[in-house]
Amino acid sequence: MPHQVLADTAASISELKANPMKVVASGHGMPIAVLNRNAPAFYCVPAAAYEAMMELIDDAALLKLVEQRRSEPAVPVALDDL
Repeated sequence: MPHQVLADTAASISELKANPMKVVASGHGMPIAVLNRNAPAFYCVPAAAYEAMMELIDDAALLKLVEQRRSEPAVPVALDDL
């Protein structure tokens, strides 16, 4: 059965066990698909890539909030009142 691999680099679990940092380095900062019996078992994501993904997720959540609040009526506020 074919499996979609969502990474440019793949490694076996055996390779990961033998030398984890070498496997991470082989992805050149991008996620690596870790295969178990030629099927993706999980993705190994370097810290910088994970942090970038979390930023994108946060940005998407904030954009959704902005879109929801865009139709709310504006309330005039004077800076002196704050």
